[in-house]
Amino acid sequence: MSEKTILVIDDSATIRRLCDSELSNAGYQVVLAPTAEAGVSIAQDQSPDLIILDHQLPGTTGYEVCCQLLAIPQTAKIPIVASSTLRKKAYAEYVDCDNVVDMLPKPYTSEALVATVENAINTAEMVVNSQCEGSAVPEVIDELGESELTGTFGCFGLREVIDMLNNGGKSGALEVQTDRFRVAIFVDKGRIQAVTASGVAPSIVAAYMPEALADLTPVIKITVAGRRGSEVDGIVELIDNKVLDPRLLRKLLRLQAAVLLRLCFSGNLQSFRFNTHQPLPSLFHKLPLDASLLSLLVEGALICNQDELPTDEQAPGFVRKAVRGQNMDRAGLSSRHMRLMSVVAESISITQIAKQLGWPAEEARRVAHGFELAELVERCQITNTTKVFALVANSDLGKTTEAVFTQNGEQVSGKIAQDWLGLRLMLRRSKPDALLIEMNENLDQLQKLVEDPANPLAGVRLIGVGNNESDWTPDLHSTIEMNCNEEQLLQAFLAEPTLSEGAVK
Repeated sequence: MSEKTILVIDDSATIRRLCDSELSNAGYQVVLAPTAEAGVSIAQDQSPDLIILDHQLPGTTGYEVCCQLLAIPQTAKIPIVASSTLRKKAYAEYVDCDNVVDMLPKPYTSEALVATVENAINTAEMVVNSQCEGSAVPEVIDELGESELTGTFGCFGLREVIDMLNNGGKSGALEVQTDRFRVAIFVDKGRIQAVTASGVAPSIVAAYMPEALADLTPVIKITVAGRRGSEVDGIVELIDNKVLDPRLLRKLLRLQAAVLLRLCFSGNLQSFRFNTHQPLPSLFHKLPLDASLLSLLVEGALICNQDELPTDEQAPGFVRKAVRGQNMDRAGLSSRHMRLMSVVAESISITQIAKQLGWPAEEARRVAHGFELAELVERCQITNTTKVFALVANSDLGKTTEAVFTQNGEQVSGKIAQDWLGLRLMLRRSKPDALLIEMNENLDQLQKLVEDPANPLAGVRLIGVGNNESDWTPDLHSTIEMNCNEEQLLQAFLAEPTLSEGAVK
């Protein structure tokens, strides 16, 4: 896109400085004129793409300048945005000026200035021709057609909708309307490529930016809104010329997506619509995210403020949530954080998660919250139940063990494996407090397991069952007779371990 030229005709030095600064930063070439005479002369010489015209000028008015420009063939169709503090009184004078395409009431913000200019640049030729020739114009530029999918969040959740798009490999834009703002989630073959918003102040995203990204703060007002045109073209040019580090900008875009998605998942959602024909903002063509919903929700949980995290008072534990047909895309999620799923097969506290994964407790809390937003885990109560695994082949002992689990559910819970393969599969999913094992040929296998550098029985209480005292080994924490009854077995499960010299630690 070629650079557009904006002529500012205004006797206020403050206004000229503001326009020069903001419009130049937005990628426009700005020419300034303090008087009507200078402005008309520049317009004839340079034929700007747009004129911002003050209504009250020394010795004349903006209306008279418009008339002068209309009378000159080479300037007659230059679009004009009239600006005044008088508002309605001033604007009434421009009714018959075919070259006036918009009004910019003073005082105005820099955001209003840039937005007005951008809209005028994109629509001016059509509006001027319409006003000169009496032709009709559409109500919306690039108006969207009917959406392929629309609905409310009364029945479906946002995670379900995004999962459906991902599972189906769809491409387009999912617009999510809340009670305060609108978020656009752009997907390509189901994978999230960009997240932008309307009604979200750039300062909200900037508040979460780390020091390493501080220099990119001015860019947020462009990226959050998903702007197109000269502003974005300027950023892409900086990347191409290696002036701007694309890695830092990609981090910013990912952080922005994480913050905006978190706002959606914690906000009051109202409706959604999915459009397959809505193009990806041009900046994201250069730097697509290619991320999963889960990875962005976890990132949002990791960077949010402490007071934004839910408290653990009501339900301090987490457990895996089984949902039929749930999406399993993990793109962009670190292998470190994916390990959370390996320890939540059964209810577990944050402290236990941190201990088993070797994470700081705060990291465990935040990552679990991200998985919770993605509905892969759910909160639950933590009981003091002792979890026991049993490797038992003897049918009588198996029945006794099962009876203990069934009749003492508030004290003991457990699972029974009949062979080493079954036990290893159980250990891969979760870790018990105690392991009951028959003292026979199993002891050799047990010894190999506890000597493994990745010993899954570290910290597990080992209880041996047998009748031959020669089978007893110091690798066991305690032992019990094979013909034990339910009460004896229960006490063995609940007893504090008494470590023999050389026992497994």
